[in-house]
Amino acid sequence: MTASTGAARGAPPDAAGEASEVAPDGLVRALPDVLASKIAAGEVVQRPASVVKELLENAIDAGARRVDLVVKRAGSALVQVVDDGGGMGPADAEACFGRHATSKLRAFDDLERLATLGFRGEALASIAAVARVELRTRRAQDAAGTCIRVEGGRVVESAPCAAEAGTSIAVRDLFYNVPARRAFLKAPATEFKHIVDAFQSVALSEPQVAFSLSHDGVDVYRLPAPAADASFETALAQRVAGLFGTAEEALVPVGESTSYLSLRGYVGRPENARRGKTDAFLFVNGRVIRHRGLEYAVLQSYGGLIPEGRRPFFALFLDVDPRHVDVNVSPSKTEVRFDDEGGVYAFLRAVVKRGLGAAHLALTWAPPGEAPGGPAPAHDDFESAGARARWGDPPPSQVPAPDAWGDGGWQPAAPHGEPEPRPALPIPSRAEPLGDSVAGDDDAGGSIWPLHGRYLLTAIRSGLLVVDHQAAHVRVLYERALTALAGGLAASQQLLFPHGVELGPAEHAALKELLPDLRALGFALDIGAGRTVVVRGLPADVRLGSEARVLEDVLAGAADAGADAADRRARLARAFARRSAIRSGDALKPDEARTLIDQLFACDEPWIDPDGRPTMVRVSLDELGQRFGR
Repeated sequence: MTASTGAARGAPPDAAGEASEVAPDGLVRALPDVLASKIAAGEVVQRPASVVKELLENAIDAGARRVDLVVKRAGSALVQVVDDGGGMGPADAEACFGRHATSKLRAFDDLERLATLGFRGEALASIAAVARVELRTRRAQDAAGTCIRVEGGRVVESAPCAAEAGTSIAVRDLFYNVPARRAFLKAPATEFKHIVDAFQSVALSEPQVAFSLSHDGVDVYRLPAPAADASFETALAQRVAGLFGTAEEALVPVGESTSYLSLRGYVGRPENARRGKTDAFLFVNGRVIRHRGLEYAVLQSYGGLIPEGRRPFFALFLDVDPRHVDVNVSPSKTEVRFDDEGGVYAFLRAVVKRGLGAAHLALTWAPPGEAPGGPAPAHDDFESAGARARWGDPPPSQVPAPDAWGDGGWQPAAPHGEPEPRPALPIPSRAEPLGDSVAGDDDAGGSIWPLHGRYLLTAIRSGLLVVDHQAAHVRVLYERALTALAGGLAASQQLLFPHGVELGPAEHAALKELLPDLRALGFALDIGAGRTVVVRGLPADVRLGSEARVLEDVLAGAADAGADAADRRARLARAFARRSAIRSGDALKPDEARTLIDQLFACDEPWIDPDGRPTMVRVSLDELGQRFGR
């Protein structure tokens, strides 16, 4: 049924005094425009901040280079937006308050190539239905402007007036004719906070436009436009500083483009991550959105760089071919859908991760004879070892208590209680020493000290680094195994005397399917009679004599995997790394300890093991000073 603004012959007036079209049977009728607009206002205009968002976005769509927001009594008394945009002529000024009025769409296909913020054609009609609105607007080519006053959805004045080029729209007494809605407004402080959030989002989305915000006569923000030749990145950094007081040094730039996706913006340095709600902004084609999946992708890109419960700052701009994103999801226009959610997630995570890795967050060791905190060396010690650290210092933290799974870690006892020999940690042939000496009584710089057969301690410029050597080795082996399973080369040690291993029914059933992956890891296997497999070679990281246990654990770990090949390989790599790693209590030789740390910082995610447990913690100099009362 199509609603009509005209009244059917003999139709009774509605509650607002207007007639509505009634179907011949007398039961179904079309809503009058004023009532329909009030209902629409329930979705579009939830609070004063909703008005702020709609009016600011309209100003941006009008091409404004300066936008001023004036608010009184947290928006319940006044929300006024003044811009220097294109303005409107008399006919457009009156038509913009009509339902479904929009300047952005002409046909349904336009939804697939939207490049503007407002497009629904409900905003001004909905706002005017529940407030007293005054619009003053003038195009640059017009001698006079136009003034339109609307109260409760009805135009009460339309006349020429003096006006600056651009548009000024004032919304007064919000919800004056819907007292129930007005009663549900929160305390002024809460409502004003929502207004600030909306203002920040729009001001951040257009860093090359000047913005201001005043509340009850007090200036809250004065954000100038950047220099005319300033790049987007420079303008954005200045805008972040103006809004949040964040110095440019605390920001990490990220950016990359593909055929239909591009990302640019800033993320916060790991050490500045905070608990609770953090300033985090994600824009898709210039529109601020909320998307839990993509926000989680940003968080995941930090890996173990930030402790659990903390969140980083970010202001990221994702540009997508409009044909691949649906913005027509919710009345508030803060939700979108992508036709390839997984691809966008992976792209966002990878780009932010690469940006963090390239942001000079590399961990630096104190060279021999130099105390931490001194001048930086000419080059990074890890770089000279052929494995430059890709991440920054791990977050400050207390040294964790011994974990719940005991000194044995994931390693079960050997058969008959006999200790198993641990695998050696070979030194890379092209690696240079990480320092001039290892742990010694008279040389602290660059040294590594073992602690209780479980931890490795070493000085870094920002304090003390404590490494759990078992968790570190698991991380190294896990990433090495993933590389091998993805088609890389894995070292294998051939056995002088091949021998058979009897597998259980479940393990043997899984063997045929997993045989290519096991061979990729470095196992040389032949399927024998019954449930026997002949072992001719082992991965270089597997200790001799433990092949039966390793095979069983790897096959059991992969048995729980789903049909997804990536999941299966990840489980294989995790099980292999757990079973093959050194154990807590195993003493490392000095060169093995150095090699392990070197290999750890060559990993993609050195700060956590595959199960998310930390491989290391940093105790900062400030924390040590506090402990000693300094």
